[in-house]
Amino acid sequence: MSMSDPIADMLTRIRNASSAKLPAVTMPSSRIKTAIAEVLKEQGYVQDYRLEEEGTPRKALTVELKYEGKRRVPVIEGVQRVSSPSCRVHVGRDEIPRVLGGLGVAILSTSRGVMTGRAARQQNLGGEVLCYIW
Repeated sequence: MSMSDPIADMLTRIRNASSAKLPAVTMPSSRIKTAIAEVLKEQGYVQDYRLEEEGTPRKALTVELKYEGKRRVPVIEGVQRVSSPSCRVHVGRDEIPRVLGGLGVAILSTSRGVMTGRAARQQNLGGEVLCYIW
């Protein structure tokens, strides 16, 4: 059965695994999910990610979550899906939102790939706002 919004599914899995303090979360893989995981790793929200092809009919994406201190406080405090299949949210280069006054990250899909809002602003690119992470 096909999923109507695989990116929202990815973000929900990460949010749930983070609140349950699991070390990693596995999900079906796609190029855009891998690109989002790469941005999360670059920004320091996750430790690492890897593609697993062995033993499964489809590739699986495993994201290793990151925690702080002895109490294992999740680094990811919140995740919000912005654009959905039924309501796409596109912004121009001057309209890229700042998340929590710059403390969070907006992830955009641009003509040059998936990147943060800050990187898109520096390259004068607009695009589809996928999600906010803080």
